[in-house]
Amino acid sequence: MEENSAGFRKLPGTELKSDLTGEIIYTPPQDTGQIVLLMNNLEKFMNDDNLSNVDSLIKMAVIHHQFESIHPFYDGNGRTGRIINILYLVKCGLLDRPILYLSRFINQNKSEYYRLLQLVRTNHAWEEWINYMLEGIETTSRQTTRLILEIKSLMQHHKHKIRDELPKIYSQDLLNLIFSHPYTKPSFVERELRLGRITATRYLNELARIGLMNKIKLGREVYYINNQLVALLSKANKV
Repeated sequence: MEENSAGFRKLPGTELKSDLTGEIIYTPPQDTGQIVLLMNNLEKFMNDDNLSNVDSLIKMAVIHHQFESIHPFYDGNGRTGRIINILYLVKCGLLDRPILYLSRFINQNKSEYYRLLQLVRTNHAWEEWINYMLEGIETTSRQTTRLILEIKSLMQHHKHKIRDELPKIYSQDLLNLIFSHPYTKPSFVERELRLGRITATRYLNELARIGLMNKIKLGREVYYINNQLVALLSKANKV
């Protein structure tokens, strides 16, 4: 996905092709004026609840299909569309935070995803498409819930171990810090906990000594990896 400020597509020629055969399977709108009109219409559909009283999850599936069919940008339409899914669920109050990683389900079922996208365009097969998206939401919700509970359990394990073996350096802020990212550095601890460099480094070295962090050096930088958190996140990506 390229970082650019190109905005909506302005030149014709965008075509969606089969990865297997190279055959053109869909040609999205080519005229910039039409793209702007369709995106304005979609924006109203997303934000004006008076236009439709269907369930928010069904509406999200429709929004995603319409966005991908408009294909408004030169690059990054798939990722942008999946981000819109999550932000829409937050807007509707179905998520407190944007933590539902639908991309994994779609990537694991990519051929079916593209088949059903196209089937709506050719056969108006909305029911199959909506069922697919609802299955994705259910599957991903269950996976995410399990992951959150596993991370919570791991945090409790780390909390008790630090309190038992390193009571002088234990704090909830330190615990939160080493779980806010899979890795940390002394500079992170300095900034977040307002400690001096020597003290921050000592804290991390102590965590490494009791096996909660893995200390590695890359070039001039020293990193401290929360290996058990990394293992949980890696396992989740393979489910």
